Amino acid sequence: MRRIAVGILFGIGLVMAAVCVAQQRGEVYAQRGTPAAAITGNAEVVVVPTVFGDKCQVLSVIDPRLRVLSVYHIDLATGSIALKSVRNFQWDLQVLSLNNDKPLPQEIESGVRRAMLEPR
Repeated sequence: MRRIAVGILFGIGLVMAAVCVAQQRGEVYAQRGTPAAAITGNAEVVVVPTVFGDKCQVLSVIDPRLRVLSVYHIDLATGSIALKSVRNFQWDLQVLSLNNDKPLPQEIESGVRRAMLEPR
């Protein structure tokens, strides 16, 4: 469960980082490499730094115990740090489906359960 939560948060951090570079077009970001995540078994917080070009770094700070994600933008030219968002994701992790195409998870579950009950 913890790995799933960290994975979801990592994805959210990447999406927020993409917002930072939305003005830069024509560059292939997939070639930049994978952001480094400082994750240890007993970490108090998880820090995911992501650098985009020479203008912006996004720092995602995750507190797994409190289930809070904070996102900072760091201007690499000036060094200024701005807190962009904070979110308690405890209830986000309870959502079964959001912005999904069909089949929805409930439909898949229902189909699997029906298939398990049908005689062969």
